[in-house]
Amino acid sequence: MKRVDAIRALAPHLAGRLVVSCNGMASRELYTVGDRPEHFYMIGSMGLASSIGLGLALRRPGRSVVVLDGDGNLLMNLGTLANVAERAPANYHHVVLDNGVHDSTGAQKTVSRAVPLERVAAAAGYRSASRVGTPEDLDRALAGFFAARGPALLLVEVEPGSIHGIARVEIEPPDLARRFRSAAATP
Repeated sequence: MKRVDAIRALAPHLAGRLVVSCNGMASRELYTVGDRPEHFYMIGSMGLASSIGLGLALRRPGRSVVVLDGDGNLLMNLGTLANVAERAPANYHHVVLDNGVHDSTGAQKTVSRAVPLERVAAAAGYRSASRVGTPEDLDRALAGFFAARGPALLLVEVEPGSIHGIARVEIEPPDLARRFRSAAATP
């Protein structure tokens, strides 16, 4: 399945949740599929979506926080899995779109095919961590994923590649921060 198709399947489940999306194509595709004030798109800062999501989940325990990550991004800050597991925020849900490459910079391979990231999350102490690889399995997993107590990780196997000619996130970073801060402040 293509990453954008996984994002399309995920998008309806994100309504009302605070979403921190990793830099690169995942954020660009999420923005294209359905921009919302509750979405914070990383622009730069590779690997830090999970750390920002952790801080947000701890600061806003009454809100559901979703980190939309890529395998390359997660590998850049792998230690965050241990920090998330140790703090164990029940409102933290981590979705990793794993295409086995750094798609935004030329499709250089990552080690995610040899190092199963859902197993790393489970070993670190996430309450649940699983992998899906088909649209049908993704739909089944999403039916209960966000109802489960976090921290939880769902790794979604996707194909390399992105939407040809996709635009960048058009919101200036200061404006993005302001609108997200406002959305995060409301119950």
